[in-house]
Amino acid sequence: MHWSGRILAALAIFIVGRLLMRSLTSWATSGMRRVGFDDTLSRFLGNLLYIVLLLFLALTVFETLGVRTFNFVAIVGAAGLAVALALKDSLSNFSSGVMLVLFRPFKVGDQIDAAGLSGVVESIGIFNVVLKTPDNRVINVPNSLIYAGAITNYNAESTRRIDMTIGIGYHSDIQQAKSVIAGVVAAEARVANHPAPEIAVQDVLPTAVTIAVRVWVQVADYGSVRSDLLERIKRSLDKYGLSIGAEHRAALPAQLIANK
Repeated sequence: MHWSGRILAALAIFIVGRLLMRSLTSWATSGMRRVGFDDTLSRFLGNLLYIVLLLFLALTVFETLGVRTFNFVAIVGAAGLAVALALKDSLSNFSSGVMLVLFRPFKVGDQIDAAGLSGVVESIGIFNVVLKTPDNRVINVPNSLIYAGAITNYNAESTRRIDMTIGIGYHSDIQQAKSVIAGVVAAEARVANHPAPEIAVQDVLPTAVTIAVRVWVQVADYGSVRSDLLERIKRSLDKYGLSIGAEHRAALPAQLIANK
């Protein structure tokens, strides 16, 4: 075949091949979702399939152009070794991405702390994880950094405990304060009955008597319930003349502390 004919044939194969690759990848990804594959795993495997098909398409195009594929594979192999050494960090990110997909410590939509960062997982790619922070910043984090450290997943369970410490003055009635706090907690419909709320004296400090308040809520309600309870407890204690001591805090998620 004349060179012009080979080039036209190779171009046609490339164009048609790309269209078929996209259709096949889309079909395979949708099929995996239909049979119950996790959305993150479906996307990841779809990307891998696309890369494999692209390699086969490249071999076919070079074969059509008259390039001997054996020689081509040998050249690609040698070049691949050099590239692998040059791109060892990228390969590390790729292997870490495979581990993240296989072990699934989190999924798209989960709120996590990882690699010293906090945010909601927007996507899990072959080389990086995209996080969106509470203040709406988008951060691309290399997979190797995510997988190498501790990962906190706030959405791994359906419920989460709110820990608060309320300080009252030395002259305040402890039992009355506990009753007032218990009433506020009982009036909050979003607080779970099981496990039951815990309200108990935690410590006697030089400046206050501290009362620990622990309640369980749905993960999605954590922030709003915590804020509402703190406000209502303060108002109720004021209403009954129970002074707030110097020691008063509520356990905050790491990402909220970081943004203060």
